[in-house]
Amino acid sequence: MASRPVQKETSSRPHFLQFNNLACETAGGKVIFATDEWFAPARNLLKRDPPEFIASAFTEYGKWMDGWETRRKRIAGHDWCIIQLGVPGIIHGFDVDTSFFTGNYAPYTSIQAACLGGSMMPSFTLEGDRTGMAASPSQFEAVAQLYSDSWEELVPMIKLNPGYSESCHNYLNVTYPHRVTHIRLNIYPDGGIARLKVYGIGKTDWSTVSSQDLVDLVALVNGGVCVGYSDAHFGHPRNMIGLGRADNMGDGWETARRLDRPKVLKVNEKGILQVRGCEWAILRLGHPGIISKIEVDTNHFKGNFPDSCKIEACSLTPDEENNFIHNQWRSDKPPKWRILLSPQKLKAHHRHLFAGESVVQCGPVTHVRLVIAPDGGVSRLRLWGILHPKMKILSLITYPHVVPNP
Repeated sequence: MASRPVQKETSSRPHFLQFNNLACETAGGKVIFATDEWFAPARNLLKRDPPEFIASAFTEYGKWMDGWETRRKRIAGHDWCIIQLGVPGIIHGFDVDTSFFTGNYAPYTSIQAACLGGSMMPSFTLEGDRTGMAASPSQFEAVAQLYSDSWEELVPMIKLNPGYSESCHNYLNVTYPHRVTHIRLNIYPDGGIARLKVYGIGKTDWSTVSSQDLVDLVALVNGGVCVGYSDAHFGHPRNMIGLGRADNMGDGWETARRLDRPKVLKVNEKGILQVRGCEWAILRLGHPGIISKIEVDTNHFKGNFPDSCKIEACSLTPDEENNFIHNQWRSDKPPKWRILLSPQKLKAHHRHLFAGESVVQCGPVTHVRLVIAPDGGVSRLRLWGILHPKMKILSLITYPHVVPNP
């Protein structure tokens, strides 16, 4: 397999950025309560797109800001909001992003969490544009039923940095091995935050799933996670396991163009390009299983889809996985990859479905490696199969920093 130099991530970037954002609006995250939303509504915290600043933009309440900003508090207390995760799961870290909030950022924050059942949720209605609004007495009364002030503290009160480009990302590591459905974001005493990203791994209750049910074993909501990749120049491979179909190319995995491609391209008898280089992404299934149906979706990738792909699979123990991650998937004894899907020619902007004889029966597996040639983008990867109850679910207790593998 030919390789090329890649720009590695800096060591200052925490490991949890490899995980998916469980609170993003595109994953179904939503704000169900906020004490105050005078200058900018709390729902902006969960936007997928990066914050922006428009110097000339004002509303009747003051300066328009792309985030959550409360009024300058003139009463006792502090501001806070409650966010319902779109995908309940295990949280590994936060990015409290104060972008563009320079003279008006929240000076301090703390974060609490809980796992709530549906029957515990009071009725909340935070519809429409809430700019210029604050929580009503009835809303305070309803939210009090959650006793959120006594939730588990994941992040104690810490000082935040202002929203300049070199200081806006406040990365917060978390060690909390329990499922979370809701978080409470506290700011002290008031101010603004542009985005809150909650990085973690989805956690589902597998006891409710029959061993005969066909489920997407790699889906974000089922605990799938990216544990390694060769290149993510334009889009991270974690995007492939997101909810629904991709909104655009930015919602998929896309690599740079390989520089080792032949100057004049040739194809084999199957029409597949003959190139020596490729790109890959390794994903751990949410539950070990036997895969029988595959979807490779190149939605939105019209002039930059891969020419072909193949999928390999293997079974790893937690210790083996950690060792491979520490070594960036380079080892004298690599995983024993088995072919799950032989090389397949791909099309632009197309949903490719493979089942029956196309999918090689290779028994129960824990990990898959999607290999694309020579490069390009894939928006979604779906791997349907049945659970293998005798194999244990792998969990990330410690997770070393993952960087692209050259």
